Amino acid sequence: MEICALIRRQAHDWPAQLAVDGVRVYASQDATPPAQHISEPMFALVAQGAKQTILGERTYDYGAGQYLVVSVDLPMCGCITEASAEAPFLAVGLTLKPAIIASLLLDMPHSTVTAATSVSGMHVSNARPELLDAVLRLLRLPDQPGDIAVLAPMLEREIHWRLLSGEQGVAIRQIGMADSRLSHIGRAIRWIREHYAELLRSEDLARLAAMSVSSFHRHFRAVTAMSPLQYQKQIRLQQARVRLMQEPGDVAAIGYSVGYDSPSQFSREYSRLFGAPPGRDSVQLRTSSIL
Repeated sequence: MEICALIRRQAHDWPAQLAVDGVRVYASQDATPPAQHISEPMFALVAQGAKQTILGERTYDYGAGQYLVVSVDLPMCGCITEASAEAPFLAVGLTLKPAIIASLLLDMPHSTVTAATSVSGMHVSNARPELLDAVLRLLRLPDQPGDIAVLAPMLEREIHWRLLSGEQGVAIRQIGMADSRLSHIGRAIRWIREHYAELLRSEDLARLAAMSVSSFHRHFRAVTAMSPLQYQKQIRLQQARVRLMQEPGDVAAIGYSVGYDSPSQFSREYSRLFGAPPGRDSVQLRTSSIL
């Protein structure tokens, strides 16, 4: 399969950044342990191997020929479940851009452009031949550097179009629609990400999303598979882990800086998410990065 061959050749690092902005290729010869991270809106196609992603209480398993779409910023846990030296895990990712989706909506029949009710912020589907063909042509571009400036934006737009007109079209449309439920929830999500250390009030978030409190909680959980407080906790703990890597030392101070009033609660919830107390986890992370 040519897509696999191109990814293997281009994925020198994990992940590798292609010459085309917003495109990344991934390769691994080994299965990986679960890792927490925050994903931006993106499209990810698995060309070989398999992966598992956990969002709140939902689990998504996907393999060769399938793709994942993330439509809002989401804290999640992911691991490669199928990979070997003979058949490594291979994937390609593309950042989804609301501006491109919004412009494409103008070209769609009016009857198909609807502000649908709440949808999940993550979906898995089988890739259709037209989508695979567009991805293949995008992956060929680094071998034709003179074409990148002209063809990359066209292929990026085509991939957005294939997603928009495919099985996950409803979720993709909402990314580009300013008045969609997803966009309203997205405003609340951005506020939490930017103010994760502050006190969270449901009434303020619901007002920001232009919804009643009960409606906001229902739609927020449908999109993120967690409550606003659970989402905030994930963001706090992941930010704390980044700071522990960058500024090892006073664990309690880092806990306070991300919004915790109790060092014991911070340590307990950190251990539950990452499998080890903050101090020990930061040592392990720094050691593994050095090795």
